[in-house]
Amino acid sequence: MNHKYIQNGKDYMECLLRFACAPPPAIVPSFPSNTQKKKRNGCLFRAQLNDENDPLLQSAIGSASLRFHETQRREPLFVDPYAGCFVPSHTRMDLENRLKHYCIATKFIDDKLLRTVNHMDGLKQVVLLSDGMDTRPYRLNWPSSTIIFDISPERVFQKAAEKLNGIGAKIPRSCLFLHVPLESSNIQQTLRKKGFNGNRPSIWAIQGLPVMTLASFEEILFIVSGMAMNGCLFLGELPAWLAETEFGSKSSTKEWMNNLFMSNGFKVSMISYNEVARSLGKVVKPGDYENILFVAEQLRFSDDQMETWRREFQRVEEDGDEEGFEEL
Repeated sequence: MNHKYIQNGKDYMECLLRFACAPPPAIVPSFPSNTQKKKRNGCLFRAQLNDENDPLLQSAIGSASLRFHETQRREPLFVDPYAGCFVPSHTRMDLENRLKHYCIATKFIDDKLLRTVNHMDGLKQVVLLSDGMDTRPYRLNWPSSTIIFDISPERVFQKAAEKLNGIGAKIPRSCLFLHVPLESSNIQQTLRKKGFNGNRPSIWAIQGLPVMTLASFEEILFIVSGMAMNGCLFLGELPAWLAETEFGSKSSTKEWMNNLFMSNGFKVSMISYNEVARSLGKVVKPGDYENILFVAEQLRFSDDQMETWRREFQRVEEDGDEEGFEEL
């Protein structure tokens, strides 16, 4: 695996030729850290990129191609009427095994998102960590009062938005769709400025977001853990190579997953692609699909919940002090 490091003062980007749910490998910018007290500027590509040599764009198109191919089947797992607008006419599909795993994961995430959101009362918050071409905000039947946040690379998202606007794609009525650039210096702060409320239920899904290192994914977990209410779900796919660098067996990978997520306040379950496929009446062959499907539940309280309770506790204490003073 090739690594390229670019040093610019105290800021840096670590680029790696690999990330989640992307058929072709790509060099990607590092996920901005929110764990440090010092602010860091967002990491942006400075090289001149076009549509042909932008690895993030090409990878997102590759995933859209898988969805487009699935949509053309006689009995598709899902229908993505918008994926085709991203796919060049010369695109070839020869990744059959990858196609099946990716589409089974996509269907699983779709269903889990909708089931969970439909059981939320009042404002419903969905956060998608994507490659920038996630069409879920448009193609899924979201209930009213759903606000959808998409965290993804800015350039890819803008390219996708242009294509979607060109074919008249619309968000369901009474819903709101907001983008948070992956390059933002502080993802949590940007989400809050756009209206995310850590005192309200939310569900988080990751599929396609560039993940380069274990530290990058830990930063993602840190963000979700700080913003998701107790009991909220975080689900999706993460690169299996994160675990493969340390372990080789499934049991060891499961233990690694448990330790990683629990250290960030989540109880996690690994989901079998084969079992999901069987539940859908499909069969997947063992292969080299390099992702882990998971569902995790937040066990901690969000930062907003903790702040609300801190203020309430402080108010009760102050009220008690005033009553005691009056008695004197």
